[in-house]
Amino acid sequence: MESTVGDNAFTGELKGSAPELVFAGANSFARRRYTRDFTDADIVVSGIPWDGSTTYRPGARLGPRAIRQASANLCFGRVWPWNIDPFETLAVIDWGDVTFPEGNWQTMSAVLEAHASAIVAAGKKMLTMGGDHYVTLPLLRAYAAQHGAIALVHFDAHSDTWDDDHEHHGTMFLTAIREGLIDVEHSVHIGLRTFNEDDWGMAILTAPWVHQHGAAAVASFVRDRVGSTKSYLTFDIDCLDPAYAPGTGTPVVGGLTTAQAQAILYGLQGIDFVGMDIVEVSPPFDHSEITALAAATLALDWLCLIATASSSGQTPPDTFQGGSSATAMN
Repeated sequence: MESTVGDNAFTGELKGSAPELVFAGANSFARRRYTRDFTDADIVVSGIPWDGSTTYRPGARLGPRAIRQASANLCFGRVWPWNIDPFETLAVIDWGDVTFPEGNWQTMSAVLEAHASAIVAAGKKMLTMGGDHYVTLPLLRAYAAQHGAIALVHFDAHSDTWDDDHEHHGTMFLTAIREGLIDVEHSVHIGLRTFNEDDWGMAILTAPWVHQHGAAAVASFVRDRVGSTKSYLTFDIDCLDPAYAPGTGTPVVGGLTTAQAQAILYGLQGIDFVGMDIVEVSPPFDHSEITALAAATLALDWLCLIATASSSGQTPPDTFQGGSSATAMN
């Protein structure tokens, strides 16, 4: 009997979803087609297997592979609570991993910036999987070259704006500010719970503030702060509490829940996002793939956010504000 299940990473169409065995086949992100031809793509997914800029626990170089694997169970049909299949609207490809000599951050940065520049110049959006958080700097350079300074919507336990005497994954946003890549007046940190004596002009919503005021208030603040400015979303998985994301290099207690993070992303509809990255997933410290699953889910939520903006004005049901599960499924 002929099988109806194919290996969509090689045979799938650019749009639409098809049945696939979750536990078999090539692990492209959400089983999108592996290709380096992005001519007809709306979104280009890339992995950056790099952790040479970490300051504590390593392992984030294994993050892209783990996120792809976790995504295999998320990508068939409508996504809750959006009530859409983003792949019916968006042509999404998986470009694969950007590679470079191990341990050479200058080469990594140059190779990644060139990779992103070609994609962004072609008018595509990027969804990038790290890797440690330093990879965001060359991505911002590519985006700023195309769009000018952009608003940064930054989810993290750390500000990553420390003024150290050497480059690492806690310094790159200060470098980006000094290079004029970030529009600080329209940018915001979300979930911080570590001390930095200087905010460098960016708004800060600490994790306690999020817990006290709730996801809807966070999303409202971010929408007001960003306005119509082109924006980039960067999500360090350690924004989540270690109970929800143990597999990360620098865990800090007191963070967001996955439910809070999802609700905030849901509330960011209307922001003009040009790209997103999800970083700092370190599989050697994960348990039952819950960190990788959180990262894959948040990446999929961002795709739904973009698909909703690209659709014909349809608004998904407001399930985070009291809508029923039946509403979400119908």
